[in-house]
Amino acid sequence: MITVQVSGFLTDFTGGARTITLDANPATVADALTELWARHVGLRDRVVTERGEIRPHVGLFVNGDHVRHLDGIGTPMKAGDELTILPAISGGAR
Repeated sequence: MITVQVSGFLTDFTGGARTITLDANPATVADALTELWARHVGLRDRVVTERGEIRPHVGLFVNGDHVRHLDGIGTPMKAGDELTILPAISGGAR
């Protein structure tokens, strides 16, 4: 079982769910995302590009480690891991 944490505006595409449990044991981040997309179709286009690359304004973390510093969406996963999808926050006023 893998736990996916979703935050920010992305919960608009998960029916408000911030924590999603994937019952299967995906071998990689890509496999976990494929299962997640099957359950929450609208989330895909907000997280990856049409080429399947992680959008620059989205962070994906496995157990707190950014996948860009690991093996990207090919990062291995095992039962009990946590995948966090975190959109960047910008803006503000002076």
